[in-house]
Amino acid sequence: MKPNLEVNIGGILMKNPVTTSSGTFGFGQEYSPYVDINKLGAIVVKGTTLEPRPGNATPRMVETPAGILNSIGLQNPGVDYLIDHYAQYFAGLKTRVIVNIAGNTVDDYARLAAKLDGVPGVAGLEVNISCPNVKKGGMAFGSDPAAAAEVTKAVKNATGLPVIVKLSPNVTDITVIARAVADAGADALSLINTLLGMAIDVRRRKPMLGNIMGGLSGPAVKPVAVRAVWQVYQTVKLPIIGMGGIVTAQDALEFILAGASAVAVGTANFINATATLEVLAGIEQYLIEEQITDINELVGAAHR
Repeated sequence: MKPNLEVNIGGILMKNPVTTSSGTFGFGQEYSPYVDINKLGAIVVKGTTLEPRPGNATPRMVETPAGILNSIGLQNPGVDYLIDHYAQYFAGLKTRVIVNIAGNTVDDYARLAAKLDGVPGVAGLEVNISCPNVKKGGMAFGSDPAAAAEVTKAVKNATGLPVIVKLSPNVTDITVIARAVADAGADALSLINTLLGMAIDVRRRKPMLGNIMGGLSGPAVKPVAVRAVWQVYQTVKLPIIGMGGIVTAQDALEFILAGASAVAVGTANFINATATLEVLAGIEQYLIEEQITDINELVGAAHR
């Protein structure tokens, strides 16, 4: 008998625990020639803002040992374009679609949530709180518990969709932020977002990214991400989507055992277009080999 892979992420019922990290899978269509998207539990689409954004200065990506530095700057066509050009595609999929949203003010987030409320095919929102709060001197919403809670409340008040808040690792104590957004009404959490880093071209003696600093992702960040999931699982009783350097099913299973109910594959999509399906197949094979009938039995099992 096949094991049960179904998971519930804050009201989003997923047929299995494998999804994609925002910014690594486009709007889904880009990967459809290579991946049967309907086999995935969900997809999380590219970060979306109120207005179109051209993104940061180039170069925007730099390969590093066991990872990638990126400074894309949330280049995207804007929420109205997403609704006009992608909603019909989302509605035709047989998997869940979660839209990642980002803003510079609390009002930005609320307006985005209101615009996406009731859009066909959109099953939930992932709130990127690693953006700078322009009204508070540019400090990221995700580094301040009060600001993170304020954004969460605003989004919850503006939509009936499940709200997943994506936490930044660039903080002193991620559990403080997790508790703040949980108390503010978040339905689930994603963690982690990228680690802040940079690289320098020693010949040019200049930073390699046009924006100087960027987000580090890929296998190099996995131990940090697993640790964060472990700590947050002990702190709040919300479903967690774990991510950060997942390449194989074994990587994904570490996150699940640490406390994640679902996992997102990100940077691996750039080097292996079918990474998500391979991770999914490996998880199912592991359950069969270990004679586990339900994936949910594994969530947080390393704590027991």
